Amino acid sequence: MIETFERAAEALPLEEGFGDVEIVAHRAVRHGRTTALTLIVDRPSGVDVELCGRVASRLNVALEAEGDEYTLEVESPGLERPLLRPADYERFRGRPVRAVTTVPVDGQKTHRGTLAGVRGLAVVLTNPKGVETLLPLDAIKTANLEFDPREDLRRAKQERRASR
Repeated sequence: MIETFERAAEALPLEEGFGDVEIVAHRAVRHGRTTALTLIVDRPSGVDVELCGRVASRLNVALEAEGDEYTLEVESPGLERPLLRPADYERFRGRPVRAVTTVPVDGQKTHRGTLAGVRGLAVVLTNPKGVETLLPLDAIKTANLEFDPREDLRRAKQERRASR
């Protein structure tokens, strides 16, 4: 069951109609006779209920052949999307980020700043004063985008102006 789920999830972006869908994360947990399956998806234009339904329907086709009991959740990464791969740190360059490290870096384990990408084997965060902090990739426990509604409104306003 779990192997079928992982294969179907990894193959999803290669299928017709799902080419722009990114698999952010997937997990499977056994609970007695049932397996709880979760798939987190994203795409450049955003995730909506219709996309989650289409993805769930596609995965159900592969999973129902197994005959095992399962629950399936397909969800968006949310406003505070996790950053899991080095490519994520490049893709979301310029966005506010909160990162927690396994060891102290510059005397602290929790770091906030604007994402400036990846340099070598480190993620670069810039604070409001322009000071850079280099966080070793292998020391990052968790990293997420930070949602600031004021910044989001400002960015939307700039995008509307630019499209005129």
